[in-house]
Amino acid sequence: MSAERILAVNPGSTSTKVAAFTGERTDREHTIRHADEHLLAYRDKPIVDQLPLRLAGIDAWLHDAALAETRWAAACARGGLLPPLPGGTYAVNAALLAELRAARRGQHASNLGAFLAAAIAERSGCPAYIVDPVSVDELEPVARLSGLAGLERESLSHALNTKATAKRYARDIGRQYPELRLVVAHLGSGISISAHRDGRMIDVNNAREEGPFSAERTGGLPTLAIVQRAITERWSTAEAERQIFREGGIFSYLHTRDLAAVLECARHGNAQARLVIAAMLYQVAKEVGAMASVLQGNVDAVLLTGGMANARFIVDDLKRALGWIAPVHAYPGEAELPALAAGALRVLRGEEALQQFVL
Repeated sequence: MSAERILAVNPGSTSTKVAAFTGERTDREHTIRHADEHLLAYRDKPIVDQLPLRLAGIDAWLHDAALAETRWAAACARGGLLPPLPGGTYAVNAALLAELRAARRGQHASNLGAFLAAAIAERSGCPAYIVDPVSVDELEPVARLSGLAGLERESLSHALNTKATAKRYARDIGRQYPELRLVVAHLGSGISISAHRDGRMIDVNNAREEGPFSAERTGGLPTLAIVQRAITERWSTAEAERQIFREGGIFSYLHTRDLAAVLECARHGNAQARLVIAAMLYQVAKEVGAMASVLQGNVDAVLLTGGMANARFIVDDLKRALGWIAPVHAYPGEAELPALAAGALRVLRGEEALQQFVL
């Protein structure tokens, strides 16, 4: 099976990550950056309008990497804001594409993944898959109640990298994922902090509207205050989403999403930058503590992953804050592209059943 060629695609808010695999081996990997001026043209438009821009970037990379004529065994991509689903690998079918185009659960760059995989697969004559979409929902019933009847908590998170990191840690220590009780903190443009037990993600903050603030997301907000502001300023739905999901967090305080630049400012004594970073990490630590309580304090490890885990300052600060809960281990970056390829390979090899999305 080592000859199987897999193309993995992971669209993000300002970039599209792509990688070519032969079996589990990464042959080539690239991040396509999308300039602000190009993305500005799509402001307040459906995310699927970006499909030609994203596909053109992938095609250019395939050409430059001499991969344009490759016959892929599968094209796989990050899943989008679908209805609640169990974890696993799903076929990209008409019902799934229709649901993502309707965007009933919101506009998000991950909604593009299935369309990109389908376009590539059609040309190559291979299947298209998504793996562990952001809507993976394995919550316990008690975790669903929000406190207001009719408004259930939703499981929207960085499930792909979160589960891949948990499984990687299990392999590293010679254990099985279902044997472990873990808290995993994905620290990226959004922050997902989850509790894992019996091989399931039994609770997680909705990274769109709960938990810590991040580079551009507000996280949880004072409810009455945000409602009053929305009414006073007459926000449309698009404006509310922009304020909360794209122009909140670090950006709202420091007018930049560049975490590296903010950390540099903090190191050079900028008091506001220091305060904002400290507040974000304070909220991360609080959320990890909350998830540890979900596991009744019986936690085998706390795992830090995502782009922010590349920053030594952030990892060191969180280790000091969280070491009393359990050993803290950092897995910097995102293992999402290998996780996508692994999900496709499990299906191609008959190790896992392919799941079908049905409306």
